[in-house]
Amino acid sequence: MDASHDTSPAGRSAPRPMSHAEYSRSRHAVWLSAAALFTDPLGRVLLVQPTYRKQWLLPGGGAEPGESAAQAWVREVGEELGLERTPGRLLAVHWLPPDHPDIDAGKIVPGEVRYILDGGTLNEEEIAALRVPPEELLGFEFVDSTQARQRMIPVDEQIMLAALRARLSGTIAHLESGRHVGEVPPLDRHDVYVRPRAGRTWPWHAEPVPEGIPVMQSWGWLFAPDGRVILVVDPANRLPALPGGTVETTDASPEEALRREAIEEAQATIGDDIVRLGWVHDATGEVYGGIGPCARLRLAAPVTKIGPAGVDPATGRTFARLLATPEQAAALLGWGESGYQQAELAARWAHERWGIPRAAAVPVSELRAMPA
Repeated sequence: MDASHDTSPAGRSAPRPMSHAEYSRSRHAVWLSAAALFTDPLGRVLLVQPTYRKQWLLPGGGAEPGESAAQAWVREVGEELGLERTPGRLLAVHWLPPDHPDIDAGKIVPGEVRYILDGGTLNEEEIAALRVPPEELLGFEFVDSTQARQRMIPVDEQIMLAALRARLSGTIAHLESGRHVGEVPPLDRHDVYVRPRAGRTWPWHAEPVPEGIPVMQSWGWLFAPDGRVILVVDPANRLPALPGGTVETTDASPEEALRREAIEEAQATIGDDIVRLGWVHDATGEVYGGIGPCARLRLAAPVTKIGPAGVDPATGRTFARLLATPEQAAALLGWGESGYQQAELAARWAHERWGIPRAAAVPVSELRAMPA
């Protein structure tokens, strides 16, 4: 037998081990960066405006040699905002390939891994203390998520939204080229934004509506058996809302208006025991033709049945239906501190009056049909 043609294991020579230098050259070399997601009490996102590009960015930047993503985050937040802060949890990790279309022409990028870490909510005192380096940044601004996306290049906007939604839902986003790897979470699937407040202040009153102030609207914190509440999202604007709406002349009471709206918008049937939590003061009634001071009532009720999703007769559209903890709902609604006060009050009523447990900290999910 000609040994030169021997292909048996004994006849094959062992591969030559790679040297350390050869192994190092064979590894995938990429850039590493870290960005920070900060919000104000209304849920608006902090963006910075660089001196070297037109579009806005989340605070952050590239890691220096030997730095971890968390170390880069701490350094960049200190340099760009004047903040000494420890990063919170990981919200998103993103892979930008070398051939991504949003990379500037002529820039050679070997690929980039970006970590987005939570910076938390800054209070008024912390916001007033923010300082940016004038040679690097023209300024900063807190903007709602719908405005933020308009100021960023597409891939940065996609990363920012995924990170914000991951924070709101209690998840972590894994992204490639701005898109989710694997199953797309509900907030991203329905392209949901935090509801913008547009600078309005709507005083919250946890008490009965005074005589002489008309109740023009009723919205409800509607509780599923597991302690979560229903949010509906109109596909026309992608903004979350509690089920509810205008009290029509055909409605016998604000409670009956809520019962009707819950069925029309969310296909949800609520129990007979409906609690009035309080009201929001609308000083102008502009949306109702400038009628002057009026009340937007907030109520709570248990859900007894959920049907399949259907068309809302008022709009002709099928709303997305989500289940969120009261705290998640308050954050998505963008009402600031009054929203969290409402959420806590509603959850307390639900537990004490109907025996509904406090909701566990679970991700936002789709609302499924529930028989009576």
